[in-house]
Amino acid sequence: MNGSVTCRGLVYIYRLEGYDVVALGGVDLDIAPGESVALLGPSGSGKSTLLSLLAGLIRPAAGRATVGDTDLAKATEAELAKMRATEVGVVLQGAERNLLPYLTAEQNVRFAQRAARNHGVTGLPAPRDVLALVGLLGVRGRLRQRPHELTPGERQRLALAVALAHKPGLLLADEPTSQLDSVARDEVIASLEAVRRAGTTVVVVTHDPEVGAGMGRQVTIRDGRVGGEGSLGEEFAVVGRDGSVHLPPEVLALLPPGTRVRVHPRPDGTVLLAAAQATAPQSADEFEPGDDAPVYARHAAPVPDYSREVA
Repeated sequence: MNGSVTCRGLVYIYRLEGYDVVALGGVDLDIAPGESVALLGPSGSGKSTLLSLLAGLIRPAAGRATVGDTDLAKATEAELAKMRATEVGVVLQGAERNLLPYLTAEQNVRFAQRAARNHGVTGLPAPRDVLALVGLLGVRGRLRQRPHELTPGERQRLALAVALAHKPGLLLADEPTSQLDSVARDEVIASLEAVRRAGTTVVVVTHDPEVGAGMGRQVTIRDGRVGGEGSLGEEFAVVGRDGSVHLPPEVLALLPPGTRVRVHPRPDGTVLLAAAQATAPQSADEFEPGDDAPVYARHAAPVPDYSREVA
């Protein structure tokens, strides 16, 4: 599988207390093989719904979605189950939901491989190679322990290892750093980066700007639609008609905590997040806490030439 994702006019509707609720209202999205993408947005915006749909756990009401060569609307339940066991790795929110509590860490990984073999997959790594994969994710030395004996960060990285045991082309992870301390979070972020470098397409739902900053693209979901995309050096409208400054998630996800953001209104309508250097940065690593991050912002109405600083 090449790990690509294509969505066109994707709609998902569910019933709640007798009413139809539109969770996704026409999503268009393309993800190329090997990309890393963060799905950002407020709670209830449709991020996790989109991830569940890409995993084949729910069906679209309208539109088209393909993962690799699989049409998610037309595939049978058996075909979707095979896709998850052989081509797509899924990490649900909450590490415990991805692990069997009565198996050791090593046995959890072996079990995931067994499911792939049951679907006819051959050429999977030998057990020792699986152990090396888990070691790559930082759980080495804990392989004979059960999930409840691991730290929260170790459990989350074990969940990633289980999702990767069959060498999928696409990894889908829902809030992989939720409820982790900063040290465990950084370890999970490093693991995701290692997965991306190995060639796996990575799609992560997150509220954490540090996780978003580590992904190659940031896609914001608002009210069930793609509300915007961003990376450093791209443009954003952040100043309203009343002169108030609103930094969208696309910008916040690119800046580490403690960065001072200086917004420069420009009547010509340009909006740009750029470093103090002559060239725009290509990753959030170019900013350090306490640095100035100039944001050149579009106004909805003409304004005088002034600058304002946002804490």
